[in-house]
Amino acid sequence: MKKNTLISRDILPTHGKNRVISGWGFFNIWVGMAVIIATFQIGANGIESMSLWHLAGAILIANIVIAIVGSLSGDIGVEHGLSFAAYMRAPFGTVGVHLPALSRGIVAAIWFGIQTYLGATAINYIVNSMTGFDSWFTWYLVFAAVQIINTAIGIKAVDRFAAIAAPAIIIISVWIFFDMVGMAADNGINVFSYVGTGQTTTWFLIMVANMGFWSALAVDIPNITRYVKAPTNERNWFKRNKNNYLPHIIALPLVQTFMGIIGAVSLLAAGLWNPIEVIQATSTGWIMVVLLVMVVLAQWSTNSAANLIPASLTFVNAGAKFNVSYTSGIIIAGVVGTLFQPWAILNQLFVFLGYYGAILSAVAGIIICDYYIIRKRRLAVQDLYNPEGQFKFDNGINWAGMISWVVAGGLAVYFLQYMYLVGFPLGFICYYLLMKFWYLKRHPQKEVESNYSDEYLGTTVGRDWVIKDNGEQSVK
Repeated sequence: MKKNTLISRDILPTHGKNRVISGWGFFNIWVGMAVIIATFQIGANGIESMSLWHLAGAILIANIVIAIVGSLSGDIGVEHGLSFAAYMRAPFGTVGVHLPALSRGIVAAIWFGIQTYLGATAINYIVNSMTGFDSWFTWYLVFAAVQIINTAIGIKAVDRFAAIAAPAIIIISVWIFFDMVGMAADNGINVFSYVGTGQTTTWFLIMVANMGFWSALAVDIPNITRYVKAPTNERNWFKRNKNNYLPHIIALPLVQTFMGIIGAVSLLAAGLWNPIEVIQATSTGWIMVVLLVMVVLAQWSTNSAANLIPASLTFVNAGAKFNVSYTSGIIIAGVVGTLFQPWAILNQLFVFLGYYGAILSAVAGIIICDYYIIRKRRLAVQDLYNPEGQFKFDNGINWAGMISWVVAGGLAVYFLQYMYLVGFPLGFICYYLLMKFWYLKRHPQKEVESNYSDEYLGTTVGRDWVIKDNGEQSVK
């Protein structure tokens, strides 16, 4: 029998027994993901034009919006145990999925390279100051290898590491904040009453830029939530998703806002957006060691959950016919992230963020529309793994999804300053209209034709999806 190229063990739906992450564990993972050194620059970009409080408000509101989107898409993992790439076969087709999914995977791999480079330069600075050995690329390779091995061990290893990293990151971040506040006060600046007079960046643009910052992770968060514990036979969305949405709306907005504030205060205190560089230049001894812990934990915790896992699963999905495993996907992500030379991209970070945030904002709108409006959370999961199933569409492509992505993503790029506010709603509306008045008539979907029968629900009715080698389903 011809091999089913849509089935790979690592992208099959997770079962209840595999959901090992508690709500607190997911909170810790989000704390680790939200602490990104690049976030400091976003805060610094806004402080020259506004007060610290206005800046904090812009970042907070943006991340609350992203947290809501992430919570909504996270239900795909909670309800059906599906990864981002596996679910994307529904709105884009079993072949069409590879373009948007791999674009996200490559971006995640590049982010892995950026984060690893930032961590490696900090390690090299410390080692060089203590021993005279100077080779940031050596530490890049070592740091990359350690992260890849930890993530390859499995989601439980990521969970355990987050439990250690999250409180350490918070404590050290608070210390950095007060150190920067004290340094600013020594220079005669009260950061809490400071009001910027520049006109380079508006409140609105800071808010939109922050939306684009997390647009990718907001759509592929099912890669993590498929392992989050959830009550079975619970029809109330809020009760079923408690371990999904609470970490989203608490950890992401608060931690991300705090990181932006630190970057802003660092700029006021020393003229540099990166407080790590400031402390490196002014500190010695044990303080340098504490700083090293902060940098390494921040980059490591972010890379594991936000970059390596999403990149790996998109590569597994694309390489199912070649039996690409989860571990192989992680190694591929590390290689791809390095080949893109993150040390060069870092200088153009916000150009990079803008374009990929715009493109993926449209994907977010399409996913939310497909899952909640078109299918009402029901899904013929077995067909996702069946080459001849309903998601074959036209030679493997759902043209409603592809057209919506091109139109909405293209306009989001064109109106780059307003990317998320353009891409998300346009992707949503365009996909709805094309599916409702065109594509559903050409390709009827079982869950829709059944009048949204409960036989297409998962956790809500206590069902685990079990996919056989031939793509058929059984349930338990």
